[in-house]
Amino acid sequence: MELDYRRFPVVLVDDEPDILRAFQFNYGDEFAVLTAESGPGGLKLLEAHDAAVIVARSMEIRPDANRIVLTGYTDIDAIVRAINSSRIYRYVTKPWESEELRLTLRRAIEAFHLARENARLVHELSRANQRLAAENAYLKEAGTGHEIVGDSAAIRDVLALVARVAASPTTVLVEGETGTGKELVARAIHAASDRRDRLFVAVNCAAFSEGILESELFGHRRGAFTGAVADRKGLFDVADGGTLFLDEICETSGALQAKLLRVLQEGEVRAVGDTRARTVDVRVIAATNRRLEDEVKTGRFREDLYYRLRVFPIRLPALRERREDIPALAHHLTRRLAAQLKKPVGEPTEDTLALLGRYAFPGNVRELANEIERAVLLAEPGAPLTEDLLSERVQEAAADGAPAGLLQSRTEAFEREQVEEALARASGVKTRAAEELGITYRGLLKKMRRLGM
Repeated sequence: MELDYRRFPVVLVDDEPDILRAFQFNYGDEFAVLTAESGPGGLKLLEAHDAAVIVARSMEIRPDANRIVLTGYTDIDAIVRAINSSRIYRYVTKPWESEELRLTLRRAIEAFHLARENARLVHELSRANQRLAAENAYLKEAGTGHEIVGDSAAIRDVLALVARVAASPTTVLVEGETGTGKELVARAIHAASDRRDRLFVAVNCAAFSEGILESELFGHRRGAFTGAVADRKGLFDVADGGTLFLDEICETSGALQAKLLRVLQEGEVRAVGDTRARTVDVRVIAATNRRLEDEVKTGRFREDLYYRLRVFPIRLPALRERREDIPALAHHLTRRLAAQLKKPVGEPTEDTLALLGRYAFPGNVRELANEIERAVLLAEPGAPLTEDLLSERVQEAAADGAPAGLLQSRTEAFEREQVEEALARASGVKTRAAEELGITYRGLLKKMRRLGM
């Protein structure tokens, strides 16, 4: 997406009114230009605006802003020495060449934006690692290394597979419907492995367009494409020594699948625009809510990559296949969500648990979590979670007096899959997704609510 340069103020400080007027005339159409005739005036502007670029002889406030100095000094060697010994982004000699300065302003804003985004991502990653460390500490104290709740035979089988594969570097393919907890399984494998002290990095392949996803995974070199103003590491580099979780791997393109295959075969990644490959040590765990075998038959997924990923498959059961786990999950989710929402409530009543047990949960554990969160929000402080706090669709399922039928659950699962695929193709824009599905925008919202999305 093209950068909107007017979002990033450019502050010009110069004591020559003609310079200020010329600058505003030439660049005010593209940039948010703010001008001042003196240092104190410039300081007031910088206190009021988050400037990306400062064009002035000298200005020490806002150290993260890129500085461009207008000067009549033409000793090139001296200018180079000054740039190398200070935080000046560029020196521009007067009189300046209009288009050259315009390009310099663009590049300065792009560099500022990239630095801000990198700082934000580093901060978010740090916070995510802190949360993960806190969660791991809590889980360790509780005597378990994961948040996979349940004692059904199906879940015991999954946990047994997790325990067997965790210590190895083997690639794992986690298969299951949306909302069954595929990322939880991946995190459990990482937490039980010898990579537990390194990063666990998760990426949803359906959330990015093909070009952006390639750059996210493999990084890019400066100038590789429009907007690539600096080198950037990919997630394979970030996860080096740790684990990379590729969710919805079925949404990747054929070209990207070829690059992923090379990483799995050779342990090498090559950034976009680079001619050299780098070796990385990354444990890959992939996940899909579709049958990759069917995707291979239709030609949408590479057969060689499928077999490379499916070294150690783990299939997660749908919640309707392990209804005996619903009470334990409901109690666990109630305690967790009550703590997150800072609202003390009681446990679900027996009638509530019975009602939940009669519902098919096409959205699986994720939909159950949504139901519990709704009940916690509606409950009076300290009161138990009663059945009247659950959504209408769950209460209507109870009116039949029996679990929702297999046909209904499969129909809802198919609807959910179609909606998710349309949203992915529309990059999350609901109006476009609704148009593709042949329904109205309000109809899409209603369907999403009914499906617990």
